[in-house]
Amino acid sequence: MGRFDFYVLALSWSPGYCEVSGRKSPQCESESGLGFVVHGLWPQLEQGYPSFCEPSGRFVPGAAIRETSGLFPDDNLARYQWRKHGSCSGESPSGYFRAVRRARDLVRIPDSFKALHERSKVLPSEIERAFMSVNPGLRADMIAVSCGRRILQEVRICLDKDLRGFRQCPEVDRDGCRAGEIAVPAFR
Repeated sequence: MGRFDFYVLALSWSPGYCEVSGRKSPQCESESGLGFVVHGLWPQLEQGYPSFCEPSGRFVPGAAIRETSGLFPDDNLARYQWRKHGSCSGESPSGYFRAVRRARDLVRIPDSFKALHERSKVLPSEIERAFMSVNPGLRADMIAVSCGRRILQEVRICLDKDLRGFRQCPEVDRDGCRAGEIAVPAFR
């Protein structure tokens, strides 16, 4: 296993990501209907994080990419996440993507985000509470909301290294959105 202390599962809010980034990607096409998608599963240290750990981490076999179906919004993001973060997990590409799926399966998305058809404004702490209410054991010091230009970007949830449960992560929590109300764009 890689040399790290815990994982962070980063779940991007697609409508917010697309609004802030202005990117032209399949994730951002109108009618994509994407809400929360996996941005990545990041090995973390108590302070900081490793990245790009294996020079051989450049190649990802097609079979491993097929395992990511339904996790990442596109294959290029999956490949990049393997190079930057997965190569530090101590796993093969297939092992890392299985870990991503296990982590994603561990976290429930609140129903209020599954059919959001109108833009709304909320406090980051309200988003955290919505996730805590449907994920037993998840506490405020184990989750952080990320925002850009006062728009929801992603939710970051800290998980034990063995992916069996949630854990505290003071550094990740401190880096969360400190804005007052933030916009939560509706589905495209």
